[in-house]
Amino acid sequence: MQTSRMKQKNNLDGNVVPFRADSQFYFSHGVKAFQRKQFSRAEKWIKKAIECSPDNPLFLSQLSVLYTELHQYHRANELLQRVVELDEDYVDGYYLLANNYAHLGLFQEAKRYATEYLSEAPEGEFSEDVQELISLINQVMLEDLEDELEMDEEDEFFICQESSYYYLEHQEWDKAIEILEEMMVQFPEYIPARHDYAYALFRLGKEDVAITLEESWFEQDSSSIHSRLNLIYFYYHSNQKKMADELIESLKNVYPTYDSQKLKIAVILSQVNACEEAVQRFSKIPVGSVSGFLNYYLWYGYALKQVGQVKKAEQVWEQGRKKHPDLADFIDQI
Repeated sequence: MQTSRMKQKNNLDGNVVPFRADSQFYFSHGVKAFQRKQFSRAEKWIKKAIECSPDNPLFLSQLSVLYTELHQYHRANELLQRVVELDEDYVDGYYLLANNYAHLGLFQEAKRYATEYLSEAPEGEFSEDVQELISLINQVMLEDLEDELEMDEEDEFFICQESSYYYLEHQEWDKAIEILEEMMVQFPEYIPARHDYAYALFRLGKEDVAITLEESWFEQDSSSIHSRLNLIYFYYHSNQKKMADELIESLKNVYPTYDSQKLKIAVILSQVNACEEAVQRFSKIPVGSVSGFLNYYLWYGYALKQVGQVKKAEQVWEQGRKKHPDLADFIDQI
């Protein structure tokens, strides 16, 4: 009887195929989640598929479509650039790039990729859409952008704001300055633009100009948290540590309502190596409200590491790399 059971077990062992999840398994789950508009879950599964097959154009393309759906056009285009490099036959990538650049208001780039699509696939699936897009872009380049696209001021503002955030976080100072100069003219009531402009000038090496501007604004409004934070950074990195310390001390009882301002304070404190205070600030910010910012993960991890919480720092950076694949490049620089 025992021998019979052993034979039965051996036969069973020989017939069982162990389950192993592969990239296609993850990808199919990601597509299903995307179709149900469960975008966070879709992003998780598709990223797992990409981890298994980093150069699969289909996986990268689907993730770019997801980011486009979330209006994260810069991230979508980074992936699409990679896709068209990996697969020269994937001409639809040019259409998607053109569409995303048009959403960002970068019409020259949009037209370039739209033209590339028609050159490669004149009878392609999206040829009519692309021709319409080119026609619209031509009108925009000849006439007033706001009139032709019927874009209201709020839409234009958010496009500029998203672009400036992206360039600042990715340390593309020239591009950030260009956008911020435009914002200061078109949206003078948006005060943070001028302070971000001064910060970008300082990082570009125009330190004296940046400090002069910020000090004059601080004289006009000594309660400005934007001026205070910039001057902390400027003084610290221009070897005026005593003046920086005085301003850091003045922050101790400042707790803004908005999470974006809480993040700004924590980041600046980390950047001037006031890391214990920075860690306390970071820990009180709800992750969900700032997970879209690369700087949250970059400087929270840095502050944790400086205060000896190395394991937690690595965990924060690992979480950040899943959201922001290019985070690793910036970690290496700090």
